[in-house]
Amino acid sequence: MEGFDDPGVFFSDNFTGEDNQNDSQINLQGVKKKFKEFIRQYHTENFNYKYRDTLKRNYNLRQFYLEVNIEDVGGFDETLADKLYKQPSEHLVIFEEAAKEVADELTSPRPEGEEVVEDIQIMLTSDALPTNLRNMKSDIVSKLVKIPGIIVSASGIKAKATKIAIQCRSCQNVIPNLAVRPGLEGYVMPRKCNIEQAGRPKCPLDPYFIIPDKCNCVDFQVLKLQELPDGIPQGEIPRHLHLYCDRYLCEKVVPGNRVFVLGIYSIKKVAKLGRRDDREKGTTGVRAPYIRVVGLQLDAEGVGASSCSIVTSEEESMFRRMADSPNIYDRIANSIAPSIYGALDIKKAIACLLFGGSRKRLPDGLTRRGDINILLLGDPGTAKSQLLKFVERVSPIGVYTSGKGSSAAGLTASVMRDPTTRNFVMEGGAMVLADGGVVCIDEFDKMREDDRVAIHEAMEQQTISIAKAGITTTLNSRCSVLAAANSIFGRWDETKGEENIDFMPTILSRFDMIFIVKDEHDQQRDMTLARHIMNVHMNAGQVIQEPKDGELSLEFIKKYINYCRTRCGPRLNAEAGDKLKRKYVMMRSGANQHEKEADRRNAIPITVRQLEAVIRISESLAKMQLLPFATESHVNEAIRLFQVSTLDAAMSGGLAGAEGFTTEEEHEMLGRIEKQLKRRFAIGTQVSQQNIIQDFTQQQYPERAVLKVIYTMIRRGQLQHRMQRRMLYRIS
Repeated sequence: MEGFDDPGVFFSDNFTGEDNQNDSQINLQGVKKKFKEFIRQYHTENFNYKYRDTLKRNYNLRQFYLEVNIEDVGGFDETLADKLYKQPSEHLVIFEEAAKEVADELTSPRPEGEEVVEDIQIMLTSDALPTNLRNMKSDIVSKLVKIPGIIVSASGIKAKATKIAIQCRSCQNVIPNLAVRPGLEGYVMPRKCNIEQAGRPKCPLDPYFIIPDKCNCVDFQVLKLQELPDGIPQGEIPRHLHLYCDRYLCEKVVPGNRVFVLGIYSIKKVAKLGRRDDREKGTTGVRAPYIRVVGLQLDAEGVGASSCSIVTSEEESMFRRMADSPNIYDRIANSIAPSIYGALDIKKAIACLLFGGSRKRLPDGLTRRGDINILLLGDPGTAKSQLLKFVERVSPIGVYTSGKGSSAAGLTASVMRDPTTRNFVMEGGAMVLADGGVVCIDEFDKMREDDRVAIHEAMEQQTISIAKAGITTTLNSRCSVLAAANSIFGRWDETKGEENIDFMPTILSRFDMIFIVKDEHDQQRDMTLARHIMNVHMNAGQVIQEPKDGELSLEFIKKYINYCRTRCGPRLNAEAGDKLKRKYVMMRSGANQHEKEADRRNAIPITVRQLEAVIRISESLAKMQLLPFATESHVNEAIRLFQVSTLDAAMSGGLAGAEGFTTEEEHEMLGRIEKQLKRRFAIGTQVSQQNIIQDFTQQQYPERAVLKVIYTMIRRGQLQHRMQRRMLYRIS
């Protein structure tokens, strides 16, 4: 009975029949033969041998991979496609061996020095509908799945061994060509040496080590996939899944890309952490899921798995007819948040934001953004947040966030340390994940100034540059920004002028349109508004008979927006360009009809950024009608929208701090007041605010300008306001 007590007996293969192994080998050889026939014989119309020619061309270009559509395999032999779906791990290896043998036939004779045939990687694609990440359960482990998602982080390129050679430290015995399982699984080293020699003691436990020079390695990369926002239930946290990509699938995507992943749903051991006692309790048999990627399709349009990406021929003809109708602009504007009464100009501006202008790449490599940014500024209770929520739902890609709950890293990108590998990885924030869509930022004024500065580059250049922890890279953030904010006093105070706003000129100049939303007291308007609110609340939850005339459904608008954004990129025609050029010069000189009565010194010039804003609005109006060029009528409407938003806000004194909205004389006057204030009292002393205002008004300085400087210094932390006695305390 000594043999049963000997710990050297770990397994026995005496009872394994050789007949079963031979049968499986015969079956696999037959499958390989079918795969070779598929590559050689599959053809489309006019006898275009699709995969045979592609394989030969790629091999001659030293690109050792072949993209295969599973539907083509099913059309050639349905059994083969079924095996790829149900047993992909075994049959993909056979498929790659078949491709290697066919490549050997197609490329022979090869030049000298290239006698060895390179391994071919098979990349699969599929036209099937994707599966939601939340629906993936244990019953589909080791099967082929297709899921959509957003790449949120990517690791660096590492090496993984496919075959290793090990050697015993004691007897120097070498065991070559040990196959390593693909994916994130490793190779379990033998505990004992299997060589026994007469006259020598037994080798100790764990004698083997890996010989690096005799290993075959491939590149691999680990990606982190987050589920699409459309599939996340209310109140749930987005789920994540790790992706294992190897060879030519590495570095195909960057954080922020929306992808369709075709891969094998695999499991790996849970990382063992903590004390030995904790490791031994309850971790046996527990496995963490991941996907071994065999195909990666980049979603160029950025619409993910949403239904708006599929347009039928009937819908396309209906879209064309609707674009030709003369009242399409008004219909879309009236269909935006129909439960909110009034605010027609704001709704028209939001319609322009949803469609967007045309992104332009210049010959020198620089780009001009086509996305429109809008700021809604004003009183609480004016439905700003409701408009933002509606835009998030109607946009093909929409991300909603609140200012107080958003940090600079959460909006742009963050560099984090991976808990398993301890390497730094980069994760994209809200503006990276909304690439190709809209970011809605509520409570914009509640954000810290440092966090607002972080989105300057994202709003104008539409990129996010990261230089942290040795990672230096640039991510795309081609998205529109719709922001809502309150004034600094809570409600808009007409007597305070520009003190209502707590924004820097640098951030204000990046908004194409700025609307000041005031809660005005008008009996007739209040009566109509109250009646509208009563109807909304009384009919809530009931089936409304018919929508209003011309009103479009949310799903229809969403699909139409996506269709126009992907099919149309209008430009200004010559006549519209000439008109806009003349209008720009007139507005710069203050000679337009709205400013004829105003003093020449107070004329409000617009800068080049505002000129580009008008161009973008004109292009978005043309895009609604699927026109290739923006005409004079589009330019007229764009100028009108710009005047009722940004120009009206500037003329009311609300944007005196914005770029191009204050004169040099006013800047010099504010600078002189600030210098005198600093000389007036030393650090740590207190002075009455009323006395300061009286002194400066006696020097012919306007009281409004003095208050502007005082509030600015308070925001900078240079002064502190003691409200009980209206005293100012000098801090720095």
